[in-house]
Order: sequence, then C-alpha cells, then structure tokens
Amino acid sequence: MVFRLAFVPGTTPGKWVSIFEERHPDVRLDLVPTAVADTAAALIDRSVDIAITRLPDALSHADLGPHHTIALYEETTVAVMGKDNVLTAGDELSRADLADENVLWPLDEPLVVTERPGNAVDHRPETTADAIELVASGMGVVLVPQSLARLHHRRDLDYRPVTDVPTSTVGLLWPQPTSDLAAEFIGIVRGRKATSSRGTSEPPPKRSAKEKAAAKRASREAAGTIPTRGKVKARKTRRSR
Repeated sequence: MVFRLAFVPGTTPGKWVSIFEERHPDVRLDLVPTAVADTAAALIDRSVDIAITRLPDALSHADLGPHHTIALYEETTVAVMGKDNVLTAGDELSRADLADENVLWPLDEPLVVTERPGNAVDHRPETTADAIELVASGMGVVLVPQSLARLHHRRDLDYRPVTDVPTSTVGLLWPQPTSDLAAEFIGIVRGRKATSSRGTSEPPPKRSAKEKAAAKRASREAAGTIPTRGKVKARKTRRSR
C-alpha cells in the first residue's frame, strides 16, 4: 500500500511524516515535491493523494472539483534583495517603498499579488529559485513567502517583511471523497493521538434493567454504602430478643 504526499518548496512535513510512518509501518509513504501551480493537476490525475500547498493559490491553476482544505498557518511576505540595496536600511517595507524597484515575478507564482508593486520586469523566470539567482545578479527584487527566502538563503542577499501586500496560507488540500489514509494523515496534522477514536468504533451493547440494577447494587456494596446480607440478618436477630 502506498500513500503519496505532495509538498511545495518551503514547507516542512517531516514531523508529520515521521509520526505517520511510525503508526503505519505497512504503508509506504512517498514524498512528492510539487510546485504550487502543479498541485491541483497532481491531485486530479491521482499521482498524489493529498498535498501541503499554498492556498488559495494552488486552486487557481486547475479545476480540482469537489475538494477539502485545511488552513495550517499564515506566511509572512518578504522582499528579497541584494545586501547593498538601500531597502535593507529599514526593518520592514511597504508597497510605497517598492515603487521604484524592478520586481521579478516567477512563473511558478509562490505568491499571488493582483496589484503588483514596483516595476514588473518583462522577463519572467521559470521558478522562484531562478528569480532569486537573478536578484543576486542585481536585476531587481522578488516577493516571496518568508520560508522560501530562508530556503534560498545566500550570503549576498537579504530580505525584509512587506507589511501591506497579500500573504500566503499553507494548508492541506485533497479531493473528495477522503480516503482512509488521507484521514489518518489529517488526524496526525491536527494532533490526534494514536489512541484517540475517530468515531468509527461500535457503541457498547445496551444492558437490561435487571443487569443495570445488579451492577448498581454490586457497586454500592463494594463502596460500603449498603449493608451486606449477613449484617441484615444480625440486625433482625437483635430485634427479636
């Protein structure tokens, strides 16, 4: 049995993967690196079962049909620039600070910004990694989720948070219906313990009124709240004298 998990650059599924493999040693878990733009297509053709991706960006490239999402966390948007760029003088930036900057927008679009700040560079690199290489060569700046700035860190580059542009949400995305293994992985991500129930166990059989009364009496006798039969007889004997 195989369970295929897609994940986009900058996300770190390692902890969840380790727990899943520990609980399900009979299942082979395949990790599939996937670009945000390719996530929906991979789920459509069933080459992966579930994805850790950026939302809602992943859904803007293909019609997945009936699906589910769970938002996990928000990512800060940063501008990546050369170390010698004057923008590094501040702790954070705004759209206005980028007005005169040449901005690269890679085709894999890790971040969707409808109203783009600065001057868009005509050349669109294939990937975020390519865009950051061009930034290092002095071509301009690029806006990315902070996790990607860390992933592609270089000594000759720096980055600053941009406060008034869209952020991205990292979340789970999977098609309907939810498979058993997908449900298991979702439970792990949500922090469900291995011993916790998902509500699939059968309810205990109902007891008759006689059985309930017998159980109640046994419980009271064990707690010493009612006299045993021997004590009752002794009391009757004393009364007869």
